[in-house]
Amino acid sequence: MIPAKFDYARPQSAEEAVQVLAEAGPEAKVLAGGQSLMPMLRLRLSFPELLVDVGGVESLRGVREQGRELIVGAMTTHHDVIRDPRVRMHAGLLAQAAATVADPAVRHRGTLGGSLAHADPAGDLPAVCLALDATMVALGPQGYRSVPAADFFVDYLQTALRPDELLIEIRLPMLGDWGFHYEKFHRTAQAWAVVGVAAAVRRERDGGGIAEARIGLVNMGPRPMRAHLTETALAGADATEEAIGRAATMAAEGAHPPTDLSGSAEYREHLTRVLTRRAVLAATGAAAAGAV
Repeated sequence: MIPAKFDYARPQSAEEAVQVLAEAGPEAKVLAGGQSLMPMLRLRLSFPELLVDVGGVESLRGVREQGRELIVGAMTTHHDVIRDPRVRMHAGLLAQAAATVADPAVRHRGTLGGSLAHADPAGDLPAVCLALDATMVALGPQGYRSVPAADFFVDYLQTALRPDELLIEIRLPMLGDWGFHYEKFHRTAQAWAVVGVAAAVRRERDGGGIAEARIGLVNMGPRPMRAHLTETALAGADATEEAIGRAATMAAEGAHPPTDLSGSAEYREHLTRVLTRRAVLAATGAAAAGAV
C-alpha cells in the first residue's frame, strides 16, 4: 500500500529534533533506521502528520565508556553493536542477541534506539536491555531524563517517552565477568521470535554456584518482562542441570503470553520454561569463557 501523506523534517542535531517534535505535538513520528516504522506506514497502521528523520544526527551514533557504564548512542546500528569490541567485552548479551535480529540488510539499517522506542514485545533487544538493567536517556524541552528499562516499556508498542522527547542513548552496566546467552525459538529464519530468553549469570568467585541471575523474556506479554521468580530461585543455587531446571519451571509465572498463529499461550509458557533452562545452562558455561 501507499503511505498516507505526511510532512518531512531532517534535523541536524538532537536539540533541533526535540524542538521540531515539541512544535509538532503528538502527531509526529521519529524515523531512525526505519525498519519498523516504514512497514507500518506502508500498511497505514501508522499515519503521522510529520516524520522527523534523525538519520543525520551523527552525535547519536557510536559507543563509549564512562566509569562503569557502557553508553550506546540511540542511532547506533545493530551491525555496529555486534562488531564493537567494547559491547562484546562488557555487554556481550546485547551483541549476541543483536546478531539474531532479522537479516544482514536490516541489521545494517536498523538501530538500537529505534528498536527500543518501537517497543515491540516480540523484538529481541527490549528484553535484553531489560535483563541488563539498562537505562534509557531521553532529551526533551526541559532537558535530559533517565528512565530505567524496567519503567521504559509501558505497554504494547508504548514507552515512557513523551511526544516531545527523543531517545538519545542507552546506558549499560559493564558485566564483563558475567556469563550470558540469548536463546529464541522462531518458526522460520529471520522471523519474529515466538519466545525468546535473554539470560545473564554471575557465578560465585570460587566458580561454584550462581550468585545472581537476570532473565528477560521476549513475546510473553504486551511488554518485555523479567522472570523474577526464576532469578530468585537461581540466586545462591548450585550451577547444576537439576537446580537450573527447577528454577526454570517458574519462568512463565506472572506472564500473559498471546495466542496467535504462531502458538497458544500454553505453548509459549512451555517454550519459556524450556528455553530458560537452555539459556541459563549456556550462560553458566559461558561465564568462564566470556565470549560472544
